[in-house]
Amino acid sequence: LTRARAEHFTLPLASKNPLVMRANIGRLADLMRDQQVDIVHARSRAPAWSAYFAAKRTGRVFVTTFHGTYSTGNWFKRRYNSVMTRGERVIAISNFIAGHVRQNYGVPGSRLRVIHRGVDFSRFDPARISAERVIALAERWRLPDGAPVVMLPGRLTRWKGQRVLIEAIAALGRKDIRCVLVGSDQGRDSYHKELEALIESKGLGGVVRIVDHCDDMPAAYMLTDVVVSASTDPEAFGRVVPEAQALGRPVIASDHGGTRETVIAGETGWLTPPGDVAALAEALGRVLQLTGPARKMLAEKA
Repeated sequence: LTRARAEHFTLPLASKNPLVMRANIGRLADLMRDQQVDIVHARSRAPAWSAYFAAKRTGRVFVTTFHGTYSTGNWFKRRYNSVMTRGERVIAISNFIAGHVRQNYGVPGSRLRVIHRGVDFSRFDPARISAERVIALAERWRLPDGAPVVMLPGRLTRWKGQRVLIEAIAALGRKDIRCVLVGSDQGRDSYHKELEALIESKGLGGVVRIVDHCDDMPAAYMLTDVVVSASTDPEAFGRVVPEAQALGRPVIASDHGGTRETVIAGETGWLTPPGDVAALAEALGRVLQLTGPARKMLAEKA
């Protein structure tokens, strides 16, 4: 930020306490005047409410980024979410999200702009990832040489589809591969234990393992033969897929949500019906049989 000649101001904007949110309106309004702000950009709901009213108070332009489907179970939730549609421009991170915003909140196309999430090619570039980094990670995860590696990156939460992948690995019936579920449980101990129990019940103790958050995801992708996104709910964008593609890794993803915008089925990856264990197992078998030239051609297209 300093190199970009930007300044960062810390305020208690993460709070959902109504009194703190109300006080934040004044704090932000003062900051907007002091720093001669022209545009206010919000991408999270609690601070967006404070920013919205501060922008109205000071006559500034308010812009939002709508980056998820959010829960719309009741009137209060819809009202809380609606602040993300109040921007003079509303940025959607995929065409899928743009459609969701139009359908559920009635935002006209004139205010909507689709700006897909991106991949940082300075990080996700095969030429920049040393063999030492990949080897170090393989040793830390105790991955044997020569064993094909299947990876599902994503926090341990049910809708990310870890159970679906474990079931698919069991259906595949191969013990010569390794499957790595990379992601923190973020305190979801019960789901973590549930996954461990499923692995044990399927006799996959030596095949599937769960590892915590990884600080070197580019190296993690590079030691992988196939990257899976098995989300049972639609991904707003699904960053895992284009990151893996940028590094030339074959990808299998669920056929819904933003993933349909980053995978051309059969050309740059594979799409399988959400939650379909048999289809995922079949796709895994197909990808693991790819020859070197076929993988190279797939990587270039992706």
